[in-house]
Amino acid sequence: MGTDFKISTRSSVERYSTVLVDLSRSIHAEPEVAFQEHRSAEKVASLLAGEGFEVERGVADLDTAFTATYGDGDLVLGLCVEYDALPGIGHACGHNVIAAASTGAALALRDLADDLGITVKVIGTPAEEVGGGKVLMLERGVFDDVALSMMVHPAPYESIAARSLAITDVKVHYYGKPSHAAAAPHLGVNAADAITIAQVAIGLARQHLEPGQMVSGIVLDGGTVPNIVPAKTTAMFDLRAENLESLQRLENRIGDCFHAGALATGCTHEVVKVSPIYAELTPDQWLADAYRQAAVALGRHPLSPERELREKIGSTDMGNVTRVLPAIHPTIAIDCGDAVNHQVEFASACASASADRAVLDGALALAWTTITAATDPDQRARLLAAAAERAAALGGTA
Repeated sequence: MGTDFKISTRSSVERYSTVLVDLSRSIHAEPEVAFQEHRSAEKVASLLAGEGFEVERGVADLDTAFTATYGDGDLVLGLCVEYDALPGIGHACGHNVIAAASTGAALALRDLADDLGITVKVIGTPAEEVGGGKVLMLERGVFDDVALSMMVHPAPYESIAARSLAITDVKVHYYGKPSHAAAAPHLGVNAADAITIAQVAIGLARQHLEPGQMVSGIVLDGGTVPNIVPAKTTAMFDLRAENLESLQRLENRIGDCFHAGALATGCTHEVVKVSPIYAELTPDQWLADAYRQAAVALGRHPLSPERELREKIGSTDMGNVTRVLPAIHPTIAIDCGDAVNHQVEFASACASASADRAVLDGALALAWTTITAATDPDQRARLLAAAAERAAALGGTA
């Protein structure tokens, strides 16, 4: 019976192939940054509403978040959709491919929902690049009924049990005192110097960071004109680590570097978190293995499990989902030459024939993974038991 289901989903994806590719290309052509993805979210939501899904917009008090649900089976599948772009370079992480692939999987599974005993729940998650849409939606109950969750992300290579780094992004503000830079520099307190000292301290600390810890940053405001001692400056830093525990140690250490800048210059300073903390990915191994089988059956060539352990995919708020419920976040390869995610060339590759194929293969791989889970009695029981335990912990009912 599982084979028949897979044939059916392949037929569905082929039938919707033009619609799915058009959706991917349309989102790519109109990039929108975090929490501003009004057109992109509506494109997905409207398509699913027209296909019989029950759509709720503005969920979790987020204007560009939505859910689209079909079926009433006890096994609830959460297919995550992303659609935010990067400032200045558009869809250089390929979220248009993610959105279309998850939509394709939902459409392919729709007509099988009763036979599989599943509920298909598409979850439109804004602000992955910055802002932590999934973290906010987790906290606000959108994933409470979900038994398994998945999505697929374009990349230069195919990775199944993809690993990511935990991350926190922070702004540091320094406050000094303005003065004439030539006539009375001694009366000023230089906030730009405070950033410089912090950057030097961080640079020297890098030699002694733990494996997997990383720091990157930019100056957002370094002053106004050179003949005024800068009285207020701001920098933003991404702090990453192998896991949340290591991230906390890194945050403490870099916090001391920020303090050093203030202490040495006489400034005051303030550190503000920009987004919720993103946890590292902890993919469900059984779901990952099922997805690997699907990807190979589609003629794709994933990295070996040993090689995967040496690769990192940056950071994602899907990591928070994987720590709460069984979930996967594989990557799917597109032809991008020497380009990598977050480069202009990769953005171009995400609107190519290779990216179009990734949409369709990704949709099928997600659908086939769901079929495998739903029709395996032991795994279905495992997923339902975990969902019931989580519901009980949340004070709900199974």
